[in-house]
Amino acid sequence: MTQIQLPLSGPYTLINARLHASLTPSLSAPADADGFILADISVTDACIVGIAPSGHQPTPDAIDLAGRIVLPCFVDCHTHIDKGHIWPRKPNPDGSFLGALNATGEDRVARWNADDVSRRMDFSLRSAYAHGTSALRTHIDSVPPQEEISWPVFEAMRERWRGRIELQGVCLFGIEGARDAKWFAGLAKRVAAAGGVLGTVTYMVPDLEQLLDRVFVTAIEHGLDLDFHADETDSISAISLKRIAETALRHRFEGKILVGHCCSLARQPDADVLDTLDKVARAGIAVVSLPMCNLYLQDRRQDGTTPRWRGVTLLHEMRARGIPAAVASDNTRDPFYAYGDLDMLEVYRMATRILHFDHPVGDWPKTVTSTPADIMRLHGAGILAPGGPADFIVFKGRNWTEVLSRPESDRIVVRGGRAIARDLPDYSELDDLMVE
Repeated sequence: MTQIQLPLSGPYTLINARLHASLTPSLSAPADADGFILADISVTDACIVGIAPSGHQPTPDAIDLAGRIVLPCFVDCHTHIDKGHIWPRKPNPDGSFLGALNATGEDRVARWNADDVSRRMDFSLRSAYAHGTSALRTHIDSVPPQEEISWPVFEAMRERWRGRIELQGVCLFGIEGARDAKWFAGLAKRVAAAGGVLGTVTYMVPDLEQLLDRVFVTAIEHGLDLDFHADETDSISAISLKRIAETALRHRFEGKILVGHCCSLARQPDADVLDTLDKVARAGIAVVSLPMCNLYLQDRRQDGTTPRWRGVTLLHEMRARGIPAAVASDNTRDPFYAYGDLDMLEVYRMATRILHFDHPVGDWPKTVTSTPADIMRLHGAGILAPGGPADFIVFKGRNWTEVLSRPESDRIVVRGGRAIARDLPDYSELDDLMVE
């Protein structure tokens, strides 16, 4: 297959591109069994000016993709780039969730100054950008005194990356922290000033309902969207997703709500599952599954026996009820997940295998593009449309089995109509941060 070269200037047309129907709302033409339509994309002045079914007489500026897949740039709605890349200096001692919590907490206290957080964040964003991500939401550890360190770093990083990655921040702390009303009010004010999202980790604490009320009331007061970590466990008794939905309904919350993980839902009796999902749908809550991290941490056994379940939540049942569903990167080379590179193609590849996003493919490609874009209020992101930005990825693969069988390390990432230099940062750049 010939190497594709995009022009450095001037308009051009990509002909015989394979576009997915679920991500190209303006394109009306018969799709193949996997949802693809052969189409031409015209680009002028950093914008897509036209998308039409292939078959027209090619223009002199046409570049023939010969059926290669073109997808919009990825949207990654749940990451932790403030934690990223600390594994070499603080690995998880046993691969357990508790081991991850303790190791991360110790490293945060000992090492997370502004320079450390900034350099690791920038490293992560360079990786995501090179792989084709155009928007990313990161959780920011906000337990005292870390919020006073990391939020200014986040704001500076957002400005540095403006125009390349749309960066959003969510505060992260255990919900028991909201018992301190004065501290929590101050944190919410800090998040609002930074244009962030209010977030917390829920547990089945005795006063969960009262704490959730406080979180929702505070979000309404400041006009903030909400983003929760919930039920990241195999415990059948973990039902905070249901409690979040009930609280949203009770307060008639009108903002966006995203809930991540929700692992325990897959372990619960059918009647309880249906009750929870009905409430989640009525509350307008979106859910993001983190397939790689949950597969890594959940059901890890210390007795040497094999894990028995995949750790992911019930996305098929959610989609059947119209609940917006996404998948995302989550942690990267830290105690919660020892691997990963913020490559959303890898996330989608793993999600396809773990969650069965195939037979049929349907509109599952939206889980890494337009659905998280809507959750993040990013109008026009995650789709390909005339009048929209010429931000897309050209793969070598011509169907899902080709694209998802190889890393596609030679993909072409196009931003503003031009191919970017896809230079991944070298791990050695962080070597000095890994020593005492």
